[in-house]
Amino acid sequence: MPAAGEDALDALNALVRPDLEACNRLIVERMQSPVALIPQLAAHIVAAGGKRLRPLLTLAAARLCGYPAGGRRHVALAACVEFIHTATLLHDDVVDESALRRGQASANALFGNKASVLVGDFLFARAFQLMVEDGSLKVLAILSAAAATIAEGEVLQLVTQNDTATTEAQYLRVIEGKTAALFAAATRVGAVVAERPETEEAALDAYGRNLGIAFQLVDDALDYAAEQERLGKTVGDDFREGKITLPVLLAFARGDAEEREFWRRTLEAREQGAADLAQAQALMRRHRALEDTLARARAYGEAALSALAAFPDGAERRALAGIVAFCVDRAR
Repeated sequence: MPAAGEDALDALNALVRPDLEACNRLIVERMQSPVALIPQLAAHIVAAGGKRLRPLLTLAAARLCGYPAGGRRHVALAACVEFIHTATLLHDDVVDESALRRGQASANALFGNKASVLVGDFLFARAFQLMVEDGSLKVLAILSAAAATIAEGEVLQLVTQNDTATTEAQYLRVIEGKTAALFAAATRVGAVVAERPETEEAALDAYGRNLGIAFQLVDDALDYAAEQERLGKTVGDDFREGKITLPVLLAFARGDAEEREFWRRTLEAREQGAADLAQAQALMRRHRALEDTLARARAYGEAALSALAAFPDGAERRALAGIVAFCVDRAR
């Protein structure tokens, strides 16, 4: 794959730096409210070290499609994408009872669940204001559909949580909804603002969707494999919450009756002892569940790269290709 890891993210940042700086200014401006708690809480999560990956994708996709340098629509829509993402993070941390976000105390841990939910609602509202200001019904359709799909994915994850009978197809529906839908929308609107043909919209949708799935597969593997400092949240959160992810599904399917009973006890009954996370990690090593999850992520990454073949070679296409390596290489 092209340039690896952080170098690829740095390259993309450098390519769209003026646009990203304008996007960041707009985010700060639209976070403001006469209700002091709103900008205070929003600033906590927005300033917590996020990579701005999704808005970067919008900015780069617009550039890839020839959107004029003096245009501002892509900047506003990149901010819109970041607001949607940030709102979902606030809500997710409440649902998951997370204490950490990006290595810092989560907003709900500092400000409480009620404030986090309500400020998340505020950020969703800001996102929709930006969509309306753009004035394109097509943009509104794409981003509002993504927002609805994200919510559906989160609800489906709630329904399948703690259920070891969950299928891989159901799991994929969860991550396509909660993660990949926004990646796809973020890249697709870049083609829309540049007024490119449907074929290019579809190619960028496919790129974003496959990239998002690869990103989430790696995240789900890292929850059992990474150090807490690198992961930016408590290692084993998915295990403690009883989330059914692909590493669990693979280890469960390949395990014997005793091992399956272990997964039922720890994930379904939520009866977990101090040594159970280590046991879960050992079972995943025994059955190559993490390696195979990462192999699946690489396959989706290759599909994302293939989608970029619809565009001529250039700095933007190379930067977007490098982001595939960035998303997959986080597991190394």
